[in-house]
Amino acid sequence: MVRAWHLKSRPHGLPAADDFELKDVALPELGEGMVRVRNRWLSVDPYMRGRMNDAKSYIAPFQLGEPMDGGAIGEVLESRADGFAPGDLVQHMAGWRDEAVVPARAVNKLPDFAVEPQQFLGVLGVPGATAWFGLLDVAAAKPGETVFVSAAAGAVGSAVVQIAKAKGMTVVGSAGAADKCNYVRSLGADHVLDYKAGPIRKSLAAAVPDGIDVYFDNVGGDHFDAALALARNHARFAICGMIGDYNSAEPPSFRFMTRIIAARIRIRGFLVIDYMGRMGEFYAGMAPLVASGAVTSRDTVYDGLEAAPDAFLGLFSGANTGKMLVRL
Repeated sequence: MVRAWHLKSRPHGLPAADDFELKDVALPELGEGMVRVRNRWLSVDPYMRGRMNDAKSYIAPFQLGEPMDGGAIGEVLESRADGFAPGDLVQHMAGWRDEAVVPARAVNKLPDFAVEPQQFLGVLGVPGATAWFGLLDVAAAKPGETVFVSAAAGAVGSAVVQIAKAKGMTVVGSAGAADKCNYVRSLGADHVLDYKAGPIRKSLAAAVPDGIDVYFDNVGGDHFDAALALARNHARFAICGMIGDYNSAEPPSFRFMTRIIAARIRIRGFLVIDYMGRMGEFYAGMAPLVASGAVTSRDTVYDGLEAAPDAFLGLFSGANTGKMLVRL
């Protein structure tokens, strides 16, 4: 029997294990233009926390009592769709379950690159594309500039660090705890800040007293404040996520907002879905960096479908270095 995780209750603040329920589900008939996929890898991502609220956003909320979904890599078991055959490895959005029947139009074959399949959920997938377009398009970062990256040991942040270094930028990365800071340092960051060791604004000022040109935000809160305080004139901020505020009942309070005017700072939020039509451009730029070793990746892997909620909750306690994945 196929099993899928369901949202049992809407969390208030940090989700708990009791908010999820693993149940058997019946698959629909395999109709024309459909494929049946056995999932091998599941992605859990911070944006999923917003989908647990009953609120209007850029993506529909999870429905109570219904199967959840998310990014996945799977193997085609059966196909009634042209262009797909048993054994094909594909990427799709019917995650949080072990098998799925999905329309072929919602499935993409993995590009023929000499990499492990799970990298298409990481450095060659949404996190990598988020880093690429956020840094180079949204923030328009240029060689010689100084880039500050929060959550630099995470899936997106670690890619930003490496892309920025490959493009000739000075990089300041923030992470929590010595092992994560060592990882960020191994990626080539020029300065690494342990935000658990003291106020991040003081650490950033000590590392780059002349300030920053670009801030890539994954955290929000005090990191955003520090970036505002140290921003040079005409600095650009790419706002990817604010995981530090996702489970807070109170809205964030930014202490240095008035600097936006004086320094003429440009702050732009973005979603990687805005760039899906440019994935060819991303692959053309990123694949050679991965092939050459200029960009590497690290995964934190939980095993078994049963572990999916634990993997997801681990995102909010810093349990992952690099991409958080569930292996089936």
